[in-house]
Amino acid sequence: MKEKLPILLIFLVYFSGSGQIVDLNSKHVYRKVFVATDDFDTSYLGTLENAWKKVDIDTIQFSILNDLAYYSHTRNLNRAYDFTLIGLKLTEQKKNKLWNGRFQITQGAILLRMEKLDSALIVLHDATAKVKQKDLPFLFTQLGYVYERKGELDKATDYAMTSLKLGKKLYDNKAIAIAYSDLSNIFWKQSKFKKGLEYGLKSIQIFEENGIMDLDYDFTLYVVGNNHLKLKNFQSAIHFFDQSIAVGEQYGFYNNLSDVYISQVDLYAYLIRYKQAERAGENAIKYAKLLDNNFMLMRSYLSIGKLQVLESKYDSAIHSLEKCITIATDGFGDKFYLGQAYNELAKAYAGNHKYKNAYNASIVYDKLNKAIFTSESDQRISLLQTEFEVAQKEITILNQESQITKQKSKQSFLIIIASLLLLIIILLVVTFKNNKKKNILLQKQNEEKEFLLKEIHHRVKNNLGIVSSLLSLQTAQIKDPKVKEEMEKSQNRVYSMSMIHQKLYQGKDITIIEMEEYFKELGNHILNSFDAGDKVQIIYHMGKIELDVDTAIPLGLIVNELLTNAFKYAFPKKINGIITIDMIEIKDQIYELIVSDNGVGHSKQENIQSTGFGTQLITLLTKQLDGVLEKTNKKGTTISITFKSVR
Repeated sequence: MKEKLPILLIFLVYFSGSGQIVDLNSKHVYRKVFVATDDFDTSYLGTLENAWKKVDIDTIQFSILNDLAYYSHTRNLNRAYDFTLIGLKLTEQKKNKLWNGRFQITQGAILLRMEKLDSALIVLHDATAKVKQKDLPFLFTQLGYVYERKGELDKATDYAMTSLKLGKKLYDNKAIAIAYSDLSNIFWKQSKFKKGLEYGLKSIQIFEENGIMDLDYDFTLYVVGNNHLKLKNFQSAIHFFDQSIAVGEQYGFYNNLSDVYISQVDLYAYLIRYKQAERAGENAIKYAKLLDNNFMLMRSYLSIGKLQVLESKYDSAIHSLEKCITIATDGFGDKFYLGQAYNELAKAYAGNHKYKNAYNASIVYDKLNKAIFTSESDQRISLLQTEFEVAQKEITILNQESQITKQKSKQSFLIIIASLLLLIIILLVVTFKNNKKKNILLQKQNEEKEFLLKEIHHRVKNNLGIVSSLLSLQTAQIKDPKVKEEMEKSQNRVYSMSMIHQKLYQGKDITIIEMEEYFKELGNHILNSFDAGDKVQIIYHMGKIELDVDTAIPLGLIVNELLTNAFKYAFPKKINGIITIDMIEIKDQIYELIVSDNGVGHSKQENIQSTGFGTQLITLLTKQLDGVLEKTNKKGTTISITFKSVR
């Protein structure tokens, strides 16, 4: 539980921690208590009282003020009534008929608890025409409470049933839970405790499943405890009463606390734990006085009087019960509890040998009891209960019939689907067999084509080998060094293409070349042709990169030219050096080829942008690949080509 804050501090921060109720700077100014949040303690009424005047939006201001008025009746009825009058005046000024009706519902709820039952009926009936349908279950609940207090239990049951039906129609779980709670309390008054317990537990289940832990949930815990008590399920009664007290103390529900302590007097009296019963009676009176509620005070003295009769303290019992009746006499409307008071008073007088007084008290008790539990009222309640249960069974039957119809439709649908699936399977089997025959034929054709393509690559490689040999023979006859050098370059170019075709007919896939292995063989060939194997080292940095033949041939020619240039110009006088060939995939199908050396650099090397055939060839081949060529000179020369593979 959070610590209580001084009223001023409450207004400044509205509430400590995550349970902030009102925040003027937020989009959602008011987190409605017991609906949007229940993370607060007993100080929440102070928060609402300080906040409602500061809110500019009428509907939010009315909502805060209405909640303040309604929940204040759990602490002080007169103060709650004053807040209600403010709300009624404001809504009349603003000509807001809807909220005026909602404040009238709150006014009726407070009037009935002030024992002004006729006034409550007038106000509640007037509100009926002003509010929306979703407000009616709460309104009918208050009307039911009024008739329950007046002892007209049949009318109270009628309104509870109406609230229940309307709650189900509107899918309003709280309205349904409250209706079950009301029925539980009415059946308890009729001494139908098993039925009362059944409805009470239904109500508790709905409250808890929907996370509603408010005033009505607290009251329902008390009602369920009462039914357990009458059924002599004492441990269960203790459990539910303790739960009710915990909720009541958390939020300051003085009315419910007084109710529970009154019932605890009876509970501990049954268990012959009189000291605990007396303490419960003291607590009942304490909260009734804090609430300034004569109805609660009257019932508190009634419970104490019953206890004193059990203890054979007849003089004390007569005093307590006469005090109870004195409080209740002036305009008191609840004949049920007044009748109980006269019944206990008759027992006290009889115990004290005042038989005439006992007889007179008994006559009053019989009169009040007959006024409440008439045969017509009992029949009407039984009829309402039967109608409701029959309606529930009819709904169940209709649901079952609907489920059977759905099940039949589902079965028919499944049969159709199964038939279609069977047909599809048959078609798939036939198609599979046909495709299998076609695939065998295609595989055979592909194997024949692959064999022919490998044979073509083999022959192209042989033809290029012949061309290379012819160039070699021709080179041997040439005396001019420059011409001889150009012939050797051409020979290397032919060899680089020849290697591609060799790789294709020797490999498993006749469409792709593994580049690292290809570059290594090409590099070794050029090293040998320049007789530089002991002076220059070629390092390869690349993973397993496979490219199509249309990309591999231009790359092979480019690398051939770059290696040739490096051997000729980067390492004069056959100095030692390192050439690095890198290839990386930058992103999907985008590659970068980097050829770098640690030679003498640009100042002593032929300019790559010059007009030589090798340079022109590199430029043309780069364009063929739709690539971009870049050159840098720093501790040697680096050529990078970025290109996209079509594979």
